[in-house]
Amino acid sequence: MSEKLKNFIVRAITGVFFVAIMVTGLLNATAMIALFAFISGATMWEYTGLVNNYIKDVQVNRFISAAAAVFLHLAMAAYCSGASTAEVFIPYLLTIVYLMVSELYTGSVNSLANWAYTMLGQMYIALPFSTINVLAFQQTENGVTFSTLIPLSVFLFLWTNDTGAYCSGSLFGRHKLFPRISPGKSWEGSIGGGIFVILLAVGISYCDTLFNGAPSPAANETLKWAGMGVVVSVFGTWGDLVESLIKRTIGIKDSGNILPGHGGMLDRFDSSLLAIPATVIYLYSIQYFA
Repeated sequence: MSEKLKNFIVRAITGVFFVAIMVTGLLNATAMIALFAFISGATMWEYTGLVNNYIKDVQVNRFISAAAAVFLHLAMAAYCSGASTAEVFIPYLLTIVYLMVSELYTGSVNSLANWAYTMLGQMYIALPFSTINVLAFQQTENGVTFSTLIPLSVFLFLWTNDTGAYCSGSLFGRHKLFPRISPGKSWEGSIGGGIFVILLAVGISYCDTLFNGAPSPAANETLKWAGMGVVVSVFGTWGDLVESLIKRTIGIKDSGNILPGHGGMLDRFDSSLLAIPATVIYLYSIQYFA
C-alpha cells in the first residue's frame, strides 16, 4: 500500500468518526455541553502550547487558560439554558483578573506579550465556542428549549463549504483567493462552496417546514436560511484564513496531531471560531429569536 493511499484511508476513517461524534454530540443538550467543554479546553491547551513553544519570550499559563475556557462554556450553557443567572460568570471574571495580576509576580521578560497572547486565546477560542449555547438554547413561550437544528446546521454548512470549495477549486480554480496566506484557495472554489451551502440551506428550510407540518416554507424563511448559509460560508472561510495566518506567522504546517490525517484541534475547528459568533450576530440582527 502506498503512503499516499494509507494517508487517505487514515484521513477518511478519522473524518467519519469525527463527523459521527460531532453530530451525536449536537443532538442532546447534555452531550453538546460536554462535547464543547472538551473542545474548548483541548483547543485552548493546543493554542497555548503553540504560543509557549514557538513565540520567543512568551509564556502563558496553559492550565488556567484552558480551565477558564472550559468554565466560560459551562457558565454560558448554564445562563442560556436558564439554569443560572448572570452571577455564574463571576468565577470566570476572577480568573481573567488573576491572569492579569499574576503577571506582576512572574518576572517575565515580556509581560505585555504574555497578557496579549493570554487574552487573545480567550477572545479567539473561549468566547466563540461558548456562543454555541446561544444558538442551542432558545427562549420560547413555554420557557427555554434546546434546539439541535441551528448548531448542527452551522457545522453542516461548514463541512459542505469545505467540500464544495475543494471540488470547485480543483475543477475550476484559476484565481487565487489569498495567495499570501493560503495559496491553495481560489475564488472559484470559495464561490462554489458558498453555492453548495446555499442549496443545502434551502433544503434544510424545506425539511424544517415539512417537519413542522406546513406544506412549504415562506419565502422569508428560506431567505433567512440562505442568508445564514452565506454568513457561515464567508466567515468560515475567513476563520480558516485566520488560522492559516497564525500558522504561517509561527512557521508550522499543522497546529497539532491529535486527529490523525487532520492535524490539530485548531486545524479542525478554525472555521467555526468565526462562523459560530457570526451566526449569532446574524440571527439576532434579523430577529430570528424574537
